[in-house]
Amino acid sequence: MATLDDGDIHTFGPELPAMFDGVKLAAVATVLYIIVRCLNLKSPTAPPEISYQDTPLSSYLLKACPMLTKEYIPPLLWGKSGHLQTALYGKMGRVNTPTPCGVRKFLPMQDGATASFDLFDPLGDHSTGDDITMVICPGIGNHSEKNYIRTFVDHSQRQGYRCAVLNHLGALPNMELTSPRMFTYGCTWEFAAMVSHIKRAFPDTLLVVVGFSLGGNIVCKFLGENRSNQDRVLCCVSVCQGYSALRAQETFLQWDQCRRLYNFVLADNLKKLILSHRSSLLGLNSSNIGDADLSKLYAATSLMQIDDSIMRKFHGYGSLKEYYEKESCVHYIHKVTVPLLLVNSSDDPLVHQSLLSIPRALSEKMPNLLFALTQHGGHLGFFEGDMLFPQPLTWMDKFIVEYTDGICHWERNRLDCQRNSHQGTNSCLQSTGVTLSG
Repeated sequence: MATLDDGDIHTFGPELPAMFDGVKLAAVATVLYIIVRCLNLKSPTAPPEISYQDTPLSSYLLKACPMLTKEYIPPLLWGKSGHLQTALYGKMGRVNTPTPCGVRKFLPMQDGATASFDLFDPLGDHSTGDDITMVICPGIGNHSEKNYIRTFVDHSQRQGYRCAVLNHLGALPNMELTSPRMFTYGCTWEFAAMVSHIKRAFPDTLLVVVGFSLGGNIVCKFLGENRSNQDRVLCCVSVCQGYSALRAQETFLQWDQCRRLYNFVLADNLKKLILSHRSSLLGLNSSNIGDADLSKLYAATSLMQIDDSIMRKFHGYGSLKEYYEKESCVHYIHKVTVPLLLVNSSDDPLVHQSLLSIPRALSEKMPNLLFALTQHGGHLGFFEGDMLFPQPLTWMDKFIVEYTDGICHWERNRLDCQRNSHQGTNSCLQSTGVTLSG
């Protein structure tokens, strides 16, 4: 039987430490590689990709809104990861969130539901001197008390805007339902009621319509449903929506970009919200929801299952396909004639890249539409910062206000040019735009 003598053992001694050092080095290199890939650190920063038609308004906006052509720079260490941007928005909303003071209004609906919204007065005059109100529709299951809404409202107030924020039906804690119905993906009833109230309460005000995520779908659908809904509306801004629920549902079942995991988390949150109103949904007369539907809800692990068992039945849709088709803004948005800004992020883990072909195609057909696609930002993140810590105000907050300021000045100049009609309106606007932006 072969044996190792002392000399053979001695020859392994110096090699073992070197071997272990090599393994450690390889492990460190692997970890660093994974970090670089996961945090997307090698991805370059860039200005938004802008899709638009060459019109006097778009030429003016490119000069009046520097953020359209300026790099968006997220926090260096983590801001290039759409997942971390989205997670930070989902967990914290924003940092150092202000607390704007508003008044809550309640609106009785024809079906017995009670809509509510919060009204925030401007903290100064707008730069145009006009009375302008932002009518804001938050994301899924959100309301005026969410941190990202509070941050945006506070910034808008300081720029001279009155803000009205819809509280999605059933989203506010400690507010019971008064009818067997909650908010849905595309129901515009509550938003329409809020807008009508604002128009009556402030007969001289002009409106800026803003929607976040699901709210973006609602506001675009609202404007396209009826031409009169666009009366006194200066412009509309939609951020991080998916445009077509029917096309989005397929992508939400994929594991690409962990979308199936996000689907599960969103479904779990929505499930908890619905179950918090169980007694109202079951106990009130004319309810379309029964015990069998709630049993399916308990077992649901995706938004599609919840939509099929609960949400579509609030409005009597016969199938999930019908619900998604009728409640998606993609069938209405082409009827919007006011200036329209659509904003998305390339690394949004909730909105699949295939859905972005919708706003791109619309920008080729609609001269009033501008589509801005950022390289980074995640879903409603858009945090800015130097290295690690984000700033309280995000790129999204500043960009929306800059765009709406530009539209407000454009409209003010357009009216002035119409009064002084001895000069052509377009040439008057273009020359005024150069003066303002220069």
